[in-house]
Amino acid sequence: MTSAIATSTSLESFELNQQYLTFVLDNETYGVDVLQVHEIRAWESARPIPESPDYINGVLDLRGEIVPIIDLRSRFNLESVDYTPTTVTIVVSVSADNHSDVVGIVVDAVSDVLTIDANDLRDPPNLGHEIKTEFMVGMVSSPDGMVMLLDTQRLFDRRDLNAITRS
Repeated sequence: MTSAIATSTSLESFELNQQYLTFVLDNETYGVDVLQVHEIRAWESARPIPESPDYINGVLDLRGEIVPIIDLRSRFNLESVDYTPTTVTIVVSVSADNHSDVVGIVVDAVSDVLTIDANDLRDPPNLGHEIKTEFMVGMVSSPDGMVMLLDTQRLFDRRDLNAITRS
């Protein structure tokens, strides 16, 4: 089953009471559609891939599948920190062009699962051409503050992922 937002970040396609797994990066809360989450894993070192983008830690063999591991702090140009016991890898599916890949995203900690009503979702802010927001579905207020909802389909460069999984 795919999410209504798998190929579009339009608010009109957001389903009523959609659930998002929330996580923390640099004391900010983000969320991904729970329907795209395969598993949450404790941090483990990935096998480095030469000449890959800085935000790609490498790959892991997860039950016979080669999975690229993305450091989301690095992808978002946030300050690098040492991994701690709360650091986890969220394994998500990324689909495009009738092809599905599995990617691991390294985050500081997992928070909660939020059920979000479409009426509470707000458009991503328009920050001009210099700041990319195309990977955002929108933002929502929660009891703990604002949550930025991410569209995993637009978060990663397909060319980078394709080159790594075919290495």
